[in-house]
Amino acid sequence: MVKINPEVSTLERIQIIGSTLIKLVRGLCMKPFFHSSRSLLFIGKHVSIKNIQRISVGRHTKFEDYAEIQGLSRKGIILGDNVTIGRSTMIRPSSYYGTGEIGAGLEMGNNSSIGPLGYIGCAGKIIIGDNVMIGPRVGLFAENHNFRDTDKLIKEQGVSNKGIIIEDNCWIGSGVVVLDGVTIQSGSVVAAGTVVTKNVSTNSIVYDKKNKVTHGRLM
Repeated sequence: MVKINPEVSTLERIQIIGSTLIKLVRGLCMKPFFHSSRSLLFIGKHVSIKNIQRISVGRHTKFEDYAEIQGLSRKGIILGDNVTIGRSTMIRPSSYYGTGEIGAGLEMGNNSSIGPLGYIGCAGKIIIGDNVMIGPRVGLFAENHNFRDTDKLIKEQGVSNKGIIIEDNCWIGSGVVVLDGVTIQSGSVVAAGTVVTKNVSTNSIVYDKKNKVTHGRLM
């Protein structure tokens, strides 16, 4: 049971509960169409969910307003319990029109969240562990365009994808970009605005200092 902060007034409690109930009703209406859905599901206004039959959600999953989720993927979109997909976040393993290759998909553990305006490009498999906090405007890009052949257009050379792994208990700060092939090991913090191109070891802190990514250790 979620406890509302005692500083919240009675009127504000009514507003919060009313908004939550509307999301719950939307969730109940869409629940039968998911590949699987356990317990309660909360869906905000103007949420777009494509290929819903390839999406599995756990208990108390929340899709906030204007989120866009494309389910078309080889391994599906699998969300654990108490997962929150933030406002205007996009999850895209594949083209909305089914052109090109079908992407791998996303697996997200329990009690993890993606902040507002995130972009999850999961053409390569993206795995996010338990208790991971992903801030606003974070981009995960599990795909690279091939460009070595200068006699061909870049868009004609195809793509490569290795995937991205973010292990348990990580905090990914606002505006972070994580590129294909990266593993961020458990207990790590990536500071706001950092571009991560290499693996991050357990219990590290990574930040961008004068455009140079620096690795440290949490005490």
